[in-house]
Order: sequence, then structure tokens, then C-alpha cells
Amino acid sequence: MSDFIGTKLTMNLGERSYDIIVKRGSLENLYQFARLDRRVAVVTDSGVPAQYAQRVADQCKDAKIITVPQGEASKSFKILETVLRQMLDFGMGRGDLVVAVGGGVVGDLAGFAASIYMRGIDFINCPTTTLSMIDSSIGGKTAVDLGDTKNIVGAFWQPKLVIVDPDTLSTLPRRHFINGLAEAVKAGLLADPELFSIFEKEDVDDRIGEIICRSLRFKKSIVEQDETEQGMRKALNFVLADKVDTVLETALVHKDSDNKHEVIMPVSGKKSRSEIRQ
Repeated sequence: MSDFIGTKLTMNLGERSYDIIVKRGSLENLYQFARLDRRVAVVTDSGVPAQYAQRVADQCKDAKIITVPQGEASKSFKILETVLRQMLDFGMGRGDLVVAVGGGVVGDLAGFAASIYMRGIDFINCPTTTLSMIDSSIGGKTAVDLGDTKNIVGAFWQPKLVIVDPDTLSTLPRRHFINGLAEAVKAGLLADPELFSIFEKEDVDDRIGEIICRSLRFKKSIVEQDETEQGMRKALNFVLADKVDTVLETALVHKDSDNKHEVIMPVSGKKSRSEIRQ
């Protein structure tokens, strides 16, 4: 990993604006950026190292950790109800807070729970996977699945803050780390040649902080122009699906310790990363 220090971006959405903190060690310093002197539901899943949720809970005046099963199956009405019931049993009110600690599933589930509990309470997203750090943690899209239809029941509910701590990637399986970079390649192809050149010529581990920040700047610019996906943001999903598959095989290449090159995401099986997100 590099000696990347960190940066702060701001999602400019008028009264719904919020900061995006990208900084090593920021998870254990959440208290510096957010008001935690209230009831806080820390939502995570069984695949996320337990110490990350605990790290957040330890900074709160009164916290409850809610752990759901790992995987897409947790984006269901059944699991959503268990989260909401635990929030209710915890005595949460309109002035309290939900913090998501995990990947995209946790962020979608916790964000949607926050959007509908007492008609909407504060939400903070703390992504711990590459994909959620560079893409799904910002923009306010929250949802659960309905049967086999993904992300069809949800809401646009912007977080109050996003904390991106690259240190949490140290516990992410290597395959997930690399595969999650696909969205960064897309951002580089469409808007940032310097970002794309990192994948062609440099070590992604050494430049992961810059990769995250450049990807977030691209996503931020799209959301600021089309927050509720009425035009550009919606169309972009389809553009990316066709554009990226023609170059992904050569772009997402990782040089391993034996100095061999391994293609992480082959062109075949296009649906794996190019599925349209509702």
C-alpha cells in the first residue's frame, strides 16, 4: 500500500450535501467527523471483520451492533424487518443514527432502513470493500430486492457522511479487491485518462488511495448533475455495460509476486460486473 494521506470531497446537493472522507484510519476516528452522542445502530454483515463495527460502536455514547448474514440474500424484506425491529427495540427515535459498516449489500440495506424508519433518520456509510468505496457508497441509492428482481424497492436517501478507510481493504479477499476495481476502470475510460493509465502501467496497491479518490470524483460529478437518475446517471449504466467489456481484459491485469500476469476479469461472462443496477 502507498503512503496516501487522505482527502475530503464534498457531494454538492444543496441541503442534502455531505462530505466524503478518504483517509487511512478514519474509521476509528469517526467521532471527529460525526455526532455520535445519540443512539447509533451499527449495521454490518457476518462477512465483515467484527472489529470494524466494534470500532465504530466504541466511539458512540449508546450503540447497538446489528449483524445480518453475508450475501445478496440479506437484501430482502425479511432481513429488512429484522433490522427495523432491532432499531425499534433499541428505542431509536427520529434524531438517532444508522451507520453502515460493510460492502454494497450492507450499505443498501442499512440506508433503506434509515430512509423508512420514522419516515427517515440520519445515515452514515462506512464502506469496507473496493467496489463500495469507489462507487455504491455515494449517491444515495438504497434498496432491497423483490424476489429475483434486484434493487426494485428502494429510495434515494443521501448519507450525512461517507467515511472511506482504505486500511479496511487489508482484510478483503484478493479476488474481491481486484474485481471491485472494475468501476474505477470504467471511470478512467470515460473521463480520466490518468486514472486509466494506472491500471495499464502501475501497481494498483501502491496507488489505491488515488484510484479511490479519482473514481469518487467521477461518480460525484454524475450524481450532482442527475441525483435521482432521470437522465445522464441512468444512461451511463447502459453505456458502461457495452463500453468496458471490450477493454477490461487488458486493463484489469495484476502483476503477482512471481512476476506473472493474471487476468482477473475476462471478457466472457459479461453480466458479472455490468449488470444494470436499478
